[in-house]
Amino acid sequence: MTLDVTPEPTPGTTSGTTSGPTSGPTSGPTSGPTSGPTSMAGLPTGPTARTEPAILVLEDGTVVRGRAYGARGTTFGEIVFSTGMTGYQETLTDPSYHRQIVVMTAPHVGNTGINDEDPESGRIWVSGYVVRDPARRVSSWRADRSLDAELASQGVVGISDVDTRFLTRHLRELGVMRAGIFSGEDLVHEGIERPVAALVAQVRDTPLMAGADLAREVTTSEAYVVEPSGEFAGREPVATVVAVDLGIKSMTPARLAERGVRVHVVPQSATVDDVAALLPDDAPGGVFFSNGPGDPSAATHEVELLRGVLDRGIPFFGICFGNQLLGRALGYGTYKLGYGHRGINQPVLDRTTGKVEVTAHNHGFAVDAPTDAVSQAPHDDRYGRVIVSHVGLNDRVVEGLTCLDVPAFSVQYHPEAAAGPHDSAYLFDRFVELMTTRRPVTVPDGALAGLASTTGTTGTARTASTADAAATKEN
Repeated sequence: MTLDVTPEPTPGTTSGTTSGPTSGPTSGPTSGPTSGPTSMAGLPTGPTARTEPAILVLEDGTVVRGRAYGARGTTFGEIVFSTGMTGYQETLTDPSYHRQIVVMTAPHVGNTGINDEDPESGRIWVSGYVVRDPARRVSSWRADRSLDAELASQGVVGISDVDTRFLTRHLRELGVMRAGIFSGEDLVHEGIERPVAALVAQVRDTPLMAGADLAREVTTSEAYVVEPSGEFAGREPVATVVAVDLGIKSMTPARLAERGVRVHVVPQSATVDDVAALLPDDAPGGVFFSNGPGDPSAATHEVELLRGVLDRGIPFFGICFGNQLLGRALGYGTYKLGYGHRGINQPVLDRTTGKVEVTAHNHGFAVDAPTDAVSQAPHDDRYGRVIVSHVGLNDRVVEGLTCLDVPAFSVQYHPEAAAGPHDSAYLFDRFVELMTTRRPVTVPDGALAGLASTTGTTGTARTASTADAAATKEN
């Protein structure tokens, strides 16, 4: 299947093709694009050569033509779509997007430019970026530079002026898949465009996301501490948390620090002894597992670390990837979603409160646990009863787990809300209470009344081993 787009010249840009810098097979250029006209603030108002061609190629043979955006060169990744209408800077710098090409469903992107206050990490992590109608000028007093210039300076290859609605519907129908973006001399060399068949072959030769162990590629190289802030600054911490960085966003330890928590952020390679050594003996403490990229079934070290935490009775809270790892530590399976949840407008029901939250998501995998039962954690019968405490209202996907007999809970989404709504900020307060009491989360009798009791997994739920076997068969 092929979709060819032959864009018309954009008003205010030069017609024709302008050669951009080149790159190697998987990296971007060493310099940014040709500088264009500037605003009164001295910021670039947009690219000067919006007619330079680029091609997006999917592994199923779909070809989408557009214009080069950001860096020129070649990039590969799993292509996914995000439904957020705002917060593109936080999306770009979220380590969970490592090795993914992100399609923005919002048609107009780049209006607020890029600033130095909003990044969620020290760099852009997406491997490629796809937009329909990039802003021709920056329109925010907070902006330091344009989105196009930032992508180019960090070597992120993008494509613009494509039908992102078509791409979104295509991925919803067929599921996410591998893709590549080609531009500059990697696409057109000496006036001749490379054959599409050769580009498709390159895409199909890249690794799948299923089975990918990626947390070690995005974690911090050294441990660091985030001290209590705001009204708690300079005071003894309310609690101490060891946050295992699997791709953590900077707002997450900041949300804990706002509540008086001292946060030790440690690398993915930390052991249970490393973690325990940072926790106080006579004051509240706990362990946090962050969001992150990759397949949870490949994260064997992290799962064993988490089991060590649970075995010692240390209070635990996990989000996103951390939710999937709690599921696997308890013995449940995980599986790959068809096209995942990515955006800041996902409705989730918290069964412990009966409230619906609008939440921020970025995940392509999910936990396979019974959604309508109190089940016994399958792993060695060590961790007691578990409920699916949060459920996605769009598709009934497991969005949170709460242990009834050990002090541990998790959610699949992002309560730090960067970007996104603040409906689920209470979860950080729940974690502080969990550390203070060292008792399991209190679940109201009314919330348990509607759930049947089981002695194991039921319905469509699979244990970790059967889920892995099914995933292998599907892939």
